[in-house]
Amino acid sequence: MRVIETVAELQALADRERAAGAKIALVPTMGAIHAGHLALVCEARKRADRVWVSIFVNPTQFEDAAELGNYPRTREADLQRCRDAGVDAVFAPECDEMAPPASQTWIEVGEAARPLCGRSRPGHFRAVATIVAKLLLAAKPHLAVFGEKDYQQLTVIRSMVRDLGFDVEIVAVPIVRETDGLALSSRNIHLHPEARRQAVALVRALDAAEGAVASGEHDSARLLQLATAEIDQAPLARIDYVELCDADSLGPVGEKLADSALLALAVRFDSPDRGAREAVRLIDIRVLDPRRATSPR
Repeated sequence: MRVIETVAELQALADRERAAGAKIALVPTMGAIHAGHLALVCEARKRADRVWVSIFVNPTQFEDAAELGNYPRTREADLQRCRDAGVDAVFAPECDEMAPPASQTWIEVGEAARPLCGRSRPGHFRAVATIVAKLLLAAKPHLAVFGEKDYQQLTVIRSMVRDLGFDVEIVAVPIVRETDGLALSSRNIHLHPEARRQAVALVRALDAAEGAVASGEHDSARLLQLATAEIDQAPLARIDYVELCDADSLGPVGEKLADSALLALAVRFDSPDRGAREAVRLIDIRVLDPRRATSPR
């Protein structure tokens, strides 16, 4: 497995592989590789001749310096996991290679970046889109693979690729979950054991809403109420948002669900011994489809 640290070297490798007729898949990550990332690698292997993983903690997408400082960095373990998974090359650039301080060019993103996480992090998706664009230009992949857990990010990237004419296919992979249903995330390791136990409230919230829709409940307010009630049962949980939006555009939905809607959750989990650990913010999603209702009321 090759480890590449510069854009120029990666572009040169991409040119050689393309000239030889190889199909390239890129899996962008910020490291702390876990089974969720490896599922993306597995999907990439099914679709391409060469699988490349990028590992880059993007400083421009963090508004809180403490959050950036606390983000897990496990380079050697990440590289070993990639080797074990059969990854052909890892792109692991230094910060100045991808986000030099003098950078003045950014990808401006539209309406899909405004709700949900974008409401409290107004510059977040601009920073994400810019770095993803740089990764696509560096790796020149035929396809790039992302997880559905970061659904808003996936929507923004799809929009960017479509609007700017990137010659790349964006592939989405379903969420990989732990045995109790919690979505895999690099942030999970920061949870206090009691907070980790309570974090399954997110899954219960999604299940409650999905079950209600399957039984014929289409009232948006009622579905949000059911989801919120499940999270409220976790004493350490502090809700950032519980929202329903259009599954394609992330725009608002009506009082009654008519088409597929995204139920999106963002919740912070405190530690029982407050002050000993920072609160950990988790996100999760479920697409609800009222057309699949099994026993309409």
